Amino acid sequence: MRLSDFIAQNVDRIVDEWEKFAATLTPAAESMNSLELRDHAKAILLAAARDMNTAQTKAEQIAKAQGEDVGKTPTLDQAAASHGELRHTVGFDLVQMTSEFRHLRATVIRFWAESLTSPQTAHFTDMIRFNEAIDEALAESTAAYAERVTRSRDIFLAILGHDLRAPLQAISMSSEVLMRKAGIGDAEMAYIKRIKSSSKHMATMVSDLLEFVRSRLGVTLPIERNPMEMTVACRDAIDEAIAGQPDCDPEFTSTGDTQGEWDRARIDQMLQNLIGNALQHGAATHKIRVSLVGSESHVSLSVHNDGEPIAQEAIGSIFDPLVRSLNEEAGTHNPSTSLGLGLFIVKEVVNAHQGSITVTSNVGDGTTFTVVLPKKG
Repeated sequence: MRLSDFIAQNVDRIVDEWEKFAATLTPAAESMNSLELRDHAKAILLAAARDMNTAQTKAEQIAKAQGEDVGKTPTLDQAAASHGELRHTVGFDLVQMTSEFRHLRATVIRFWAESLTSPQTAHFTDMIRFNEAIDEALAESTAAYAERVTRSRDIFLAILGHDLRAPLQAISMSSEVLMRKAGIGDAEMAYIKRIKSSSKHMATMVSDLLEFVRSRLGVTLPIERNPMEMTVACRDAIDEAIAGQPDCDPEFTSTGDTQGEWDRARIDQMLQNLIGNALQHGAATHKIRVSLVGSESHVSLSVHNDGEPIAQEAIGSIFDPLVRSLNEEAGTHNPSTSLGLGLFIVKEVVNAHQGSITVTSNVGDGTTFTVVLPKKG
């Protein structure tokens, strides 16, 4: 009997074996009933049998073996993906879920081999096609499971970031009150300032984390455009940078009309991250230059720092999330304590304002980030 026919005629028997094995995958299986343990096993098996009966060229076989989409079976993929999602929901770990497919493969081959009286050449083709189908199902289940893991992690990070805001605000406000108290000595005041500065730094990290998670969950960075003066925003961002780095002296120039409609809070995020990045990764001289040029419809902002250039192989991933210090041991004056989300947030803010950002970096000229933003959406 051909393998596809054997699977169709013995599907319930095979699924019984699946259920018995799934019941051993504790602790998740301990609270599951028979229907939950069997899950999409029957649908996966019948879809695999149908796939084995479809014609397949040599080229399609090679393409499928290499993981390409050629000749994939939608019903098999859907059943397998649903299985991966549900196994994650009930608490199976990834090893347990993948072991189900290993056991399924072994069970089908064992039962079929026991039913054969004499092997035929066509049986080898059946085994190849069956293995292809199970591999396809396993890949789809794993992908769906991994996607659920990623989403669950992102939701956890979003909740964590949100819940951290309240205690950080309490720390910041308490330090502010203490700073205004009379009779505090210089040593105590230094400690209070350090607490305030650290809480502010942590709040920035939490904010960056929340923006990162928001983008991962497929939510576009929201902005609210209002009339504002970009020159003022730049000066304020530079003043804040100077407060945290009293020995730095950024050079700022502004020309043209720099009035436009942007989201001031998001622009502040962008400026703080760009200037902070320049201070973090620039030369120990702390010399950075911020240039702003306004035209009729756009403003162009450039943030430049000297020091070791960004490696050319790193330029392509410079705005990717969780990319830490670019040149940690080359000319930086301050070791990184960030989450590696600063430039990612910058890119998100620029995209939300329908602008563009580029970076140039080479020996001698240093590193320059250039942002172009339209004045209106």
